[in-house]
Amino acid sequence: MLLKKNVLSQPQDENCTQVIEVPLIEYQTLSVDTKNLRLISQIRATLAWEDPELSWNISVYPFDKVILPVSKVWTPEIHVTNGILTSMKHSSRDLLVYSNGTIHHSVIINAEVNCEVNLFNYPFAGDECPVAIQTWNADGCGTSLEFYYLKVVDGTHGDWQTTYVSLEKQSISRNYIKVGLSVKYLNPFITLMLPSILIVLADVVSFALPLKGGERNCFKVTLVLSFTMFLIILNDMLPGDSQCSPIIRTHFCICLVFLVFSMLVSMVLTGLATDGSLIFCCWPKKGSVQEKTGNKEEDEEAKSDISVIQLKASEEENPALKKVVDFLEDLNAKTRECDRYQKIAETADKIFFWLYLIFGMAYFITMICVMVIHTCEINHFDFWY
Repeated sequence: MLLKKNVLSQPQDENCTQVIEVPLIEYQTLSVDTKNLRLISQIRATLAWEDPELSWNISVYPFDKVILPVSKVWTPEIHVTNGILTSMKHSSRDLLVYSNGTIHHSVIINAEVNCEVNLFNYPFAGDECPVAIQTWNADGCGTSLEFYYLKVVDGTHGDWQTTYVSLEKQSISRNYIKVGLSVKYLNPFITLMLPSILIVLADVVSFALPLKGGERNCFKVTLVLSFTMFLIILNDMLPGDSQCSPIIRTHFCICLVFLVFSMLVSMVLTGLATDGSLIFCCWPKKGSVQEKTGNKEEDEEAKSDISVIQLKASEEENPALKKVVDFLEDLNAKTRECDRYQKIAETADKIFFWLYLIFGMAYFITMICVMVIHTCEINHFDFWY
């Protein structure tokens, strides 16, 4: 008898709105796509509504409830308003009908929601994402949902976890599930933040290597190339841009600037320690010549009273002796000059080391505090207008 009625349209009476009760919703976060800013979730909803056309008299038909195929009975359609891809399927091919016309059924909704997840604090990010649920309604007619209980099922997937869910509404017809999301920061911190901290730490410790010889410069160049390859490899793991761009991208840029600047300073100080020259300005080497000339004049004046006669006599007897004396004096002057440059370079190197260490520690402490504390506001309800 019920099948012959072939009831495939919404129940209608003097009120053209049909109330669909939702006694239970089971929500599950399947994954969070941080590259494309997508929330992929699954919703299992238990539905109940009344259809007077499907009621019967128990005295005629002595059955309190029967099972009917879904294809022979009208069922409501549930949509996710802010869903990019949404599919609803029946959890079973059959549904349960009671003698008073009450129908019990359950559906499964898979939705890919466009959610501007706040990634500014990544990998310490956390945000709320709405999953708007509605049914067909036009000009006050159609269906309306009435929710009762919401349950979270398996809220941890990948690097994200569902911290809480709640049923909210902006108006009578605007119902949504507010999903609280947070990143399990341990894995992203180990794979993203920790390597950058260790590479900068290795760059600081590299100041223990001597300026001369080139070992320090080679090590710093290796660090810069390693960090660059690290960024290239992890480019696909970094989150995409949103209204609040991830500050971790800025962090990597600043770390690379630190490494390159330290490498350039080390090269300049190596040149200064070797021959007293700077690559970005002309350090006059004639100063060394003037110093040698002045030293020679002072030595000659100091020795004029003692050895002039002997030198002249020696020069006349053996000219090669003068060349040997000049060579030794030049060598001694160069040695003093190199020592002076070495001391200047070592002093500048120590000053730069302490500045680099202090600014590096201050930067990392500040950056981590900003990642943890700072909040960035995003309007998640711009799909409703």
